[in-house]
Amino acid sequence: MIISIQYLYYLVGIILAITAVMTLRDASNPRRYSAGIFWALYAVVFLVGDVMPPVWVGVIAVAMALIAGFGGVLGGKHQPRTDAQYLESAKRLGNKLFIPALAIPLITMAGTLSAKHLMVGGVPLIDPKNATLVSLGIGCVIALGLACKMTRETPMQGLRESHRLIDALGWALVLPQMLGMLGLVFSDAGVGKAVAYISTTYINMDVRFVAVAVYVIGMALFTVIMGNGFAAFPVMTGGVGVPVLVGVYHGDPAVMAAVGMLSGYCGTLLTPMAANFNLVPAALLEIDKNAVIRAQVPTAIALLIVNVFLLNFLMFR
Repeated sequence: MIISIQYLYYLVGIILAITAVMTLRDASNPRRYSAGIFWALYAVVFLVGDVMPPVWVGVIAVAMALIAGFGGVLGGKHQPRTDAQYLESAKRLGNKLFIPALAIPLITMAGTLSAKHLMVGGVPLIDPKNATLVSLGIGCVIALGLACKMTRETPMQGLRESHRLIDALGWALVLPQMLGMLGLVFSDAGVGKAVAYISTTYINMDVRFVAVAVYVIGMALFTVIMGNGFAAFPVMTGGVGVPVLVGVYHGDPAVMAAVGMLSGYCGTLLTPMAANFNLVPAALLEIDKNAVIRAQVPTAIALLIVNVFLLNFLMFR
């Protein structure tokens, strides 16, 4: 292939490395040295993580967790534009402001659908196994070019804005990747088997409705802990879903998987660990970091209760 996902990793690594340098030079940041090291370590993972021994990547992850845990990742003071400047820019650009934003999903979709047809000398232009992610990266680069042309700014201004946003998000930016790794660790460590043992030993699984409730609520609770429904799914499905709901009660595995993931998403609505859904929007909007979660609690609880009855009804028809 010509454009692989590795190039996207390199691009992210370069942006993080530049952010690290900017952070180290930011005198307004009270934790500029520790924060700079934090982003530099994260950049290393993207730039050379594929050739590093896995244990080294693990050491970097632990070091980053320690820096963040001891309050070492803070942002500096950025001077925002005035309301008058924002208004003047909005009047000048009008609805053209939406062009770069809309270009990203359009290019991503076009690249994903056409990837298998894009060949150069018989070689795929885009990595067919990661066509969506590669297309997303290409879309972001093109959108940056469009934004620079429209606003008459340089790519360096884009990096400054990236630095500002990363400062606003802080350590929460790395949670999605870290939690994905945690899901693999849980799976390899046999947490699913431990869940199965505890569930069958201390809970009366002879009642089908109880087994359904344990699976649905367990999916939500593990997602709250792990911050990721995809990480929680193999744990609860391997511990309760497959051996009990399918193996004992002969339920439909497709329905179990669909409602199980939906239940996991209920947990996503309730946890700050799902930083990309809950903390990032709050940081971007500059509101209370828990405001998004509080607004979602009624929906999450109501949908979780519905899921218990829905799975019990649909899975065993």
